[in-house]
Amino acid sequence: MISDHDEALAQQCARVVFEAFRTYNRGFVAISRRAKDRFIKREWHKAQDDTVERIDLYEESVQRTREELETLLGERAEDVDIWARAKDIHTQMIASLVDSEFNKTFFSSVTRRIFKTIGVDPRVEYLALDVMPLKNIAKPVPTFRMQHLGSTRWLLDDLLSKYTLGVRYRNIDSSVKYVAKEIDAYWELHHGSEKIRSIETIQAVFYQGPRAFIVGRIDSTKGTSPLVLALKNTDEGILVDAVLMSQKDVSILFSFTRWYFHVDLETVGDALVFLRSILPNKPISELYTVMGRAKQGKTERFRTFKQHLTLSQDKFITAPGERGMVMAVFLLPSFDIVFKVIRDRFAYPKTMSRREVMQKYALVFKHDRAGRLVDAQEFRRLEFPVERFDKKTLDELLNECGQTCHIEGSDLILEHCYVERRMTPLNLYLREASPSDKASAVIEYGQAIRDLAASNIFPGDLLLKNFGVTRHGRVIFYDYDELCLVTECRFRDLPQASSYEDEMRADAWFYVGDDDVFPEQFVNFLGLDEESKKIFIEYHHDLLTADYWRNIQTRLNAGEMLEVVPYFRKPVVSMAAV
Repeated sequence: MISDHDEALAQQCARVVFEAFRTYNRGFVAISRRAKDRFIKREWHKAQDDTVERIDLYEESVQRTREELETLLGERAEDVDIWARAKDIHTQMIASLVDSEFNKTFFSSVTRRIFKTIGVDPRVEYLALDVMPLKNIAKPVPTFRMQHLGSTRWLLDDLLSKYTLGVRYRNIDSSVKYVAKEIDAYWELHHGSEKIRSIETIQAVFYQGPRAFIVGRIDSTKGTSPLVLALKNTDEGILVDAVLMSQKDVSILFSFTRWYFHVDLETVGDALVFLRSILPNKPISELYTVMGRAKQGKTERFRTFKQHLTLSQDKFITAPGERGMVMAVFLLPSFDIVFKVIRDRFAYPKTMSRREVMQKYALVFKHDRAGRLVDAQEFRRLEFPVERFDKKTLDELLNECGQTCHIEGSDLILEHCYVERRMTPLNLYLREASPSDKASAVIEYGQAIRDLAASNIFPGDLLLKNFGVTRHGRVIFYDYDELCLVTECRFRDLPQASSYEDEMRADAWFYVGDDDVFPEQFVNFLGLDEESKKIFIEYHHDLLTADYWRNIQTRLNAGEMLEVVPYFRKPVVSMAAV
């Protein structure tokens, strides 16, 4: 039993955290609701600013709450008994809430800041296994449901009429005709005589960058299939830009490489239940993250990992591929994530500091990833059983990452690391791929560089080992230590040698500044074999010219939004302006 005074303090602590989360959540929803207005007014840069503001909101709220509680408790801020009781009271306060796991994560974020917890302290924070997502979902997300009564066009006419979005359609008849034709053609090709019973769509519109998405599913006599309509706001009004019906296409749209959706939802969990019905293989952690709930995504990823760790027996090993100069990377072979730890010292020619590396990862966290940058989640003070590590991997972490890794009792403590989805390094993929898959990957590699450039990202180090291949065959960049903004670089044409001696010199005979980049030299250092090099040059020869990059720079500096469309877009001939 604790004293009446301490009970009162615990009550206050629980109430402060509860109300702080409510305030944070209202702010999150308010920012998300701006997306519709941004879409109507085509304020794309302001939409990007909103995403960054929403990202910052969580840490700002946690920090403000921590300061308020430390003022309230004074020298007893780290009194475990008070906080253990506060946790019990908080648990009772949130028991009936649908999104109670959000409240638990916020509570734990606050106490971890106060106690600077290593590992998990179940007395003052919620265990990962205590935060069970979607368990309180008792009712479905609000949807529109339309029965298929013989004509897909009639059904689509009814559907699109429900999504006015504050802007008129460029040509509603053409939109209906286009979507109906796409659905009928896809259905006949992939489902044959199977009958469509109905179409059901989430009432809330999903906004991401300059696109809006109607997210739904087709119910048939044999099951459920995804249906997503991508909407574009043009000078003449809204048009349906694409129809996505395969799990692959919709999964890529909701990818861990994308920036976050803005959706006006009363609760998130019921929407995730719907999304899981069309994307059954998509981890819940990634759905939370892409919905803008990045902290909850981290919590869910850690929960599923810890659960897997207790049920598995394999050991942590060094990640396959070339040894990183900046990061030590390890993984559990039976799980689909990698852990990246910054080395104490970087091998030549790396010259950046630890702080600079962390700044690069922070930049990516708040930057439009354009489907080409992996979402790297930052974790602090993690603990792992020493016995689960391969000796070689453990020795590398202790000897080369000693500022971050140390042993306490039977556990290896990681003071800081990044966690990313596991992919096949591109250089390894190309060694084992069939000729057709290899050619596709090389073309994708070049497209990844283009997409990054359009989002104002220059990878810096274009070596194949710094890119990975997803299960859908997409090429993604994941090594950020030399990443920078395209607008910060100086792209130069390679000077012509004035003499034979200059031409034959091993080092540059002309001045090279720190920000100078010579695209003509890229192809010599990528590590492509001769056949792959030919394919790359055939499809992406302009990437090897300074003019290409200077043009991108000029457009970015002029404030132009160089959009990277998150889906394959077929030409829509039938949708001319009214």
